Amino acid sequence: MYDRIREKLSILADAAKYDVSCSSSGSNRKNDNKGLGNSHASGICHTYTEDGRCVSLLKILLTNHCIYDCAFCVSRKSNDIKRAAFTVQEVVDLTISFYRRNYIEGLFLSSGIFKDADFTMERLLRIVKKLRLEERFNGYIHLKTIPGASQELLTEAGLYADRMSINLEMPTETGLKLLAPDKSHEEVKKPLGFIENTITQYKDEKKTGLIKSIPKFVPAGQSTQMVIGATPETDMEIMYSAAEYYKNFKLKRVYYSGYIPISYDSRMPQIGSQPPLLRENRLYQTDWLMRFYGFEVQELLNPHNPHLDTDIDPKLSWALRNPEQFPVDINTADYRMILRIPGIGTQSALKIIRARKFGKLRSDQLKKIGIAYNRAKFFMRCADTPYQLNDPEPSHIKGLILSETNSKYLKVAQNQLSLF
Repeated sequence: MYDRIREKLSILADAAKYDVSCSSSGSNRKNDNKGLGNSHASGICHTYTEDGRCVSLLKILLTNHCIYDCAFCVSRKSNDIKRAAFTVQEVVDLTISFYRRNYIEGLFLSSGIFKDADFTMERLLRIVKKLRLEERFNGYIHLKTIPGASQELLTEAGLYADRMSINLEMPTETGLKLLAPDKSHEEVKKPLGFIENTITQYKDEKKTGLIKSIPKFVPAGQSTQMVIGATPETDMEIMYSAAEYYKNFKLKRVYYSGYIPISYDSRMPQIGSQPPLLRENRLYQTDWLMRFYGFEVQELLNPHNPHLDTDIDPKLSWALRNPEQFPVDINTADYRMILRIPGIGTQSALKIIRARKFGKLRSDQLKKIGIAYNRAKFFMRCADTPYQLNDPEPSHIKGLILSETNSKYLKVAQNQLSLF
């Protein structure tokens, strides 16, 4: 690889690491035995498909030049950093070269905005178009939507990308205006809405059966990302915003990125302060409960409870605040209510529904099913549950559960952070 290309890759892969719309696996395995692949190469990250497979992606920016001066962004125009830009052909060649070496299975491509939105989006489009049509590349492509780009460019890009995403940046308009006064959430909503409507249109055309061949349009859907902790939003404001975008734009994922201090701007946490990793984890847990466990966001967060507990997960927190819902009879309750028992996940709940068709379930059977019995036992009844005159107080239950819990976040040194 030419030295200049290697330098560009180092700069633009490093600049892309702050976008968590695809996740790193944390691997640093090198190829020392002349085998295939190398997970340590610059720009390689890992994400997961819907069926659980881990795939490697080349994750880079087209350029870190940007016309905006967003205070939270390392690529802001006022920041004194090394700048670089790939040509269209360089990104195409890198992707194919890495793919043929078995380094990657796909491409995650974003960019700073240089000149204007259409100029940047047009170059991103040329890259994915060349990969698909000229190189016949059929790997996964995640393409960032540039706010303000024309609908014609977005439509064509959607025919070549598997997933498209556009960053919301801050959870609220107020927070965004504080740190990026030139941006607005309306600029994000317009392309999200346009792409969602186009996806629906293509699906409707396919259902009619009148057209023989309908091309795929953004088959993996859309996602967005919020920066958490740079501005003073409550957890309630963050998750209400996420719920709105899930509902209105049918997003596949909302990503929550704990702010990593990169400047001495007095409006934000200072360099050296700990990123909000535990808070980020609690937000993802809440997101999971909304998407897979049937919870409404108002049940988990509301004006009386605007912040998530740091010492316990949001599902347990909800159960302790609603003791009148428990204990749940595991042998008669419906699937929705079984899912709400702390310590029982979606797969375990399905196993319970199937198993109880053959007889009433006892505690030893529930343990074999795989539930977290030491947590769930406080919130359920089964065939051999001993009779109790009085149910224990929520504070007592919380103390018992915490006494048996070890948080992985407490084991992380407070002055260290591993991004990848």
